[in-house]
Amino acid sequence: MNILFLSQRVPYPPNRGDKISTWRLVSRFRREHEVRVLAFAHNQEDLDAAQKLCDMGIQTTAIPHNEFWKKVQSLPLLLTNTPLTLGVYGSKKLQKKVDDLAQWADLAYAFSSSMGAFFEHHPELQRVLHIGELDSDKWRQYSERTRFPMSAVYRREWRTLREYERRLAHMVTENVLCTHLEQRIFNQEIPGASSIVLRNGVDLEQFFPAPEASEANHLVFTGVMNYLPNVDGCLWFAKDIFPRIQERYPDARFTIIGSHPTPEIQALNNQAGIHVTGFVDSVTGWIQKGAVAVTPLRIARGIQNKVLEAMACGLPVVGTTSATQGVEGQAGRDYIVADDATLFIDMVCELLADPARGRALGQTARQFVEDNYHWEVAFAPLDDIVAKCATNIRLQKENP
Repeated sequence: MNILFLSQRVPYPPNRGDKISTWRLVSRFRREHEVRVLAFAHNQEDLDAAQKLCDMGIQTTAIPHNEFWKKVQSLPLLLTNTPLTLGVYGSKKLQKKVDDLAQWADLAYAFSSSMGAFFEHHPELQRVLHIGELDSDKWRQYSERTRFPMSAVYRREWRTLREYERRLAHMVTENVLCTHLEQRIFNQEIPGASSIVLRNGVDLEQFFPAPEASEANHLVFTGVMNYLPNVDGCLWFAKDIFPRIQERYPDARFTIIGSHPTPEIQALNNQAGIHVTGFVDSVTGWIQKGAVAVTPLRIARGIQNKVLEAMACGLPVVGTTSATQGVEGQAGRDYIVADDATLFIDMVCELLADPARGRALGQTARQFVEDNYHWEVAFAPLDDIVAKCATNIRLQKENP
C-alpha cells in the first residue's frame, strides 16, 4: 500500500513527544508499505532531519514553517469561526504537494487534526486521522490555566477546533486516539464516528534501569521546556512543592532535563538546589541519576512519554492524575498519584525516606511497561487499521 504521512513536524529524530510517535509510525508503516512524508520544518534541524530521512530511503518533503509569523498572519481569523490552528498550520505549498500525491497514495495518515485539513477534499483516499491527545480539549485546559485575554483566545480555539474535529472525524475511515480515556471523551463529543486506541510505547532498549544506585534525594523531570504544560508544572513544583521538600531534606536536588527552556525556567537554574540542563544528547543517563521522577503536570492529555521513560528506567514516579491517567496502570502499584501540593510533598518524602520502597516501586514499574508498552505491543492495532483500509479499497474496486 502507498501511504502518505502528514505531520506538523518532521518525524525525526525521536527527541520529543510528537516526534517519538511519528517516527515510530513511519518506521512501522515502512516495514510492509511504501511511505512518503509531508511535514513542516520549524528550523534548520528539521530540514536536516528531512534529508536524513531521504538518505534512509523515506522520501520526505519538508515545508519551511515560521510559527511566529504564521500566528501573526492568522489573527484575522479571530473575526471568523475558523480555528486559529488551521491558519497557523495552513499552507498552499503543502496542500499542492498533497494534491499532487493523491493519485499515488492509497492511504493518507494525518497526525493531528490540523494536518487532516490537507486531505479533507480527497474522499477518494482512505483517510486516517490520528487525533492523539484530542487537540481541541488541550485548548480547553489551557483556558482554565491562563488569565484573560489569553484564556478567552484559548476558549474560542477549543470551541472552534472541536466543531472542526467533529466534522472531519465523520469523513475519515478511522480516528486514532492514544488512550481509552481520550476515546471515551471522543465518543461523547463526536458520537457515531469510528475510533480506535493506538497507545504510545517506550523503547525498552534505550530506557533501562541503571546498574548502579541512583543519587539520593535527587528528583528529575524531563520534557521539552518551552511547552506550556511542562513549564506550568515545573514552575508549580519549584515554587510550591520543592522548597517544602527541602525543609525535610535540605540536600534534595531537582533537575529539569529538556531542550528550549523558557526564560522563566532558565531563571530557576542554580537556585536552591535546582538545575536546568537545557538540551542533552541523551536523557537516559540523566533520568537514571534520579531517585524519584516527578511529573507535576496540571495540563495534560494522552500518554506522557516522560512517565513511561522514567518507569522504563526503573524509577518510582510521583505524578498528578493529569500526568498519569493515560498510563493504564494501577495507582499505588505502578506509580503514585498526588494532585495537591501537600500530598505531592508527602508522597515524594515518603519515597526519599524509604529508598528500598522506591526501588521496589521502580522494579514493578519497569515490569509493567515491559508487559504493556513495548512498541510492538502498543502498535498491534495499527495492523487492524491498515487492514480496514485495504478492505475498503478492494470493495471500491469491486463496486466502482
